[in-house]
Amino acid sequence: MIGHIVIGMAVGAMVALHEALPIKTNRPLARELVERITRLGDAFRRVVFAQVQISLINTLLTGIYLALVLPSFGVNLPFKTMLIVVTFITGLLPVVGNLISNFAIVVVSLSYSFNVAIGSLLFLVVIHKLEYFLNAHIIGSRIDCHAWELLLAMLAMEAAFGISGVFAAPIYYAYLKDELGDRGLI
Repeated sequence: MIGHIVIGMAVGAMVALHEALPIKTNRPLARELVERITRLGDAFRRVVFAQVQISLINTLLTGIYLALVLPSFGVNLPFKTMLIVVTFITGLLPVVGNLISNFAIVVVSLSYSFNVAIGSLLFLVVIHKLEYFLNAHIIGSRIDCHAWELLLAMLAMEAAFGISGVFAAPIYYAYLKDELGDRGLI
């Protein structure tokens, strides 16, 4: 699954960069294909930049927890800086990134004490559940949709395609909404 995500992101980046090359064609099929791929690339770019913003917010909240909240209770976890870096990097992957960073934080917290691990787990669960709605709002503002529309698209795509549908939903929803909007259907 992670391999598919990485390959999909690479293909999306290639599509997003495709616009840098001038395309000159008068043939109808080629012109329509270029237009579709340009729209898909635009949708991908908007969602990726939104995901970077989401990862930054997640990293900031996690950094506050690790560097300020825990030390105020006398808990000094090892590898704080590494955990913050891992949170940002893995946060670039929707959903799975949070699971990876949360797992690392809870394991390091467990090395300190069981109570700290439970506290970290509770904090991370609350923050990341609230973050789903923030994510839907941030991505929704980038792709011009309401948070509930994006959450509904993610649920539908997850039901149809599994966890990979959750990753693809914002991109395909943005693309579909652009296509339908240009035709005056929405």
